[in-house]
Amino acid sequence: MNKLLIVGTVAFDAIETPFGKTDKILGGAATYIGLSASFFNLQSAIVSVVGDDFPQEHLDLLTSKKIDISGIEIVKGGKTFFWSGLYHNDLNSRDTLVTELNVLADFQPKVPQDYKDADVVMLGNLHPLVQSSVLDQMEKKPKLVVLDTMNFWMDCALPELLDVIKRVDVITINDEEARQLSGEYSLVKAAAKIQDMGPKYVVIKKGEHGALLFHNREVFFAPALPLEDVFDPTGAGDTFAGGFSGFIAQSENISFNNLKNAIIYGSNLASFCVEKFGTERMETLSKAEVAIRLQQFKSLTQFDIEI
Repeated sequence: MNKLLIVGTVAFDAIETPFGKTDKILGGAATYIGLSASFFNLQSAIVSVVGDDFPQEHLDLLTSKKIDISGIEIVKGGKTFFWSGLYHNDLNSRDTLVTELNVLADFQPKVPQDYKDADVVMLGNLHPLVQSSVLDQMEKKPKLVVLDTMNFWMDCALPELLDVIKRVDVITINDEEARQLSGEYSLVKAAAKIQDMGPKYVVIKKGEHGALLFHNREVFFAPALPLEDVFDPTGAGDTFAGGFSGFIAQSENISFNNLKNAIIYGSNLASFCVEKFGTERMETLSKAEVAIRLQQFKSLTQFDIEI
């Protein structure tokens, strides 16, 4: 069975949207990536850090999804990373109210021995030096390395970010971040510049407007499924990344055509994530529901036309 190594935060979130608010709930990039990737036939492990204030029930949830948590360090006397955010009416913009790094500030990732030969490595949003450290620990070159990052690291750790970008096969960022990283407004030009930095593939996420996949001069667009209910967009991008990397790890095919399928699988899983607060929807999601909605995606994009 193929192996997926996931690196990222396991955290607490407190979220407020126009539809309600939560106290501290389970969050973190690696959590969403892991829950999403659990829908595929593979072995997965999370590398992260939490404090001893992190409830056992959250760790048990990850274990119940057959996620290896031996790479999650628990710091005695430490406090878990905490983020709080307020979403505006359109849910596309938000204000960060609180960011407490806590144990994440001194995080030194340790890759479990069984995953130093992972087929696919999914580097969730973290400091670029942490992402590079994980790649340094791999005992063989992964078939695919996927990197997620954000504008925060472009602002405060750009040289380190550019170093890790050189070492990855796929980068996933949103349209605003693609423009900032490349200095280009056109997303086509932006993707070309980013490919010149190292990655063979560039995935540009456009939220409710879908996602774009670029490879050389080829472009693929996947729409987002129109939904009746969107309660909380937190974690949607990470859920997308988990679906994308999980599908690739399962299929062992890293061709452009197969990455198109990975984009659809990622978009499909992300469409569930936003239907409830935090990880709630992903915790109870069934494979049957995933299959039904995948058919909806197919119907949304399939057509016959004479040319």
